[in-house]
Amino acid sequence: MKPAIALLALFMVGCGGSSGESPGPPTGPTGPTAPTEKVAGGQWGQRAPLIEANSELALAEANGKIYLLGGYPASRQTARTVQIYDIASDRWELGPPLPQPNNHGMAAGVSGKVYLIGGQTTDLSEGPYVDTVYELDPGRGTWVEKARMPTARSSGVAVVHQGLIYVAGGRPPHGSDFAVYDPKSDQWQVLPNLSPQRNHLTGAAINGRIHVVGGRLGQGLSAQMETAHDVFDPQTGGWTKAAPMLRARSGMNGVMARGCFHVWGGEGPAGMFPDHDYYHPQTDKWTRLTDMPLPVHGVYGSAFVNGLIWASGGGTNIGGNFGSLNNQVFLPSVSCD
Repeated sequence: MKPAIALLALFMVGCGGSSGESPGPPTGPTGPTAPTEKVAGGQWGQRAPLIEANSELALAEANGKIYLLGGYPASRQTARTVQIYDIASDRWELGPPLPQPNNHGMAAGVSGKVYLIGGQTTDLSEGPYVDTVYELDPGRGTWVEKARMPTARSSGVAVVHQGLIYVAGGRPPHGSDFAVYDPKSDQWQVLPNLSPQRNHLTGAAINGRIHVVGGRLGQGLSAQMETAHDVFDPQTGGWTKAAPMLRARSGMNGVMARGCFHVWGGEGPAGMFPDHDYYHPQTDKWTRLTDMPLPVHGVYGSAFVNGLIWASGGGTNIGGNFGSLNNQVFLPSVSCD
């Protein structure tokens, strides 16, 4: 890890940067559904830009490297591109291409390997979706197909807990689907449905439970967005409710950092969401932080490594035509431990 002084110095520079494309007409999100007085909780910065400006891609971390899988550029031609970022050297390289084009997939890193689950091969909201599971062993540099998901779906969320990958939600008609994959046994188990059904959501493992928040109900850029916060307990096999998000949104991303569940960005029919909130598990309360300087959507997965939240890539305007080269990071000062 770099010295603290050097790390802080990097955050003193501006957070601006060009994504390499026109941001489109300015738009704004809908109003908040709860009081949202903002508090300082850290600082945003930038790292080395991506190689390709793809959006609707999956992100996983393994062995100190960020893997961006698939997505599509402004042309909306689904890519097989694998972009690998080495956190220590602040450098990108291209990795082994995906076995097939993929966007809106779900990714996870487990035991040093990278998994790409589900997604779709075209930019059509109604699919077709895929049930494929691919494993990348970075040491071997090849993708291997594994046991397929019980159902084909895209735009869900993958959460890792105790070496297992929990995959919740997806585009209709599979927005309620919930299953867990065991990489060691290469087997799936179907779990109780998520309710309400939704897609373009995010989640995290918190204190032994799987938390799933937000999302939208319909196809495409649906106005039916959720504040729902659902919690699955692997021990009891049941769902419960927790404090809802501060306002309904979809297309956001999230990760655990210093005991807090951070959720940022997103999109809706009225525009981009700059919101950055965190959930405190001990108090069951959400707090809104200062806004993202460059709101994004369309990234499925994140990582907290070397004291930083990694929000690499993403679209800078609503829809799938505005993928960026931005490699944003957030240095959190808040703690929920």
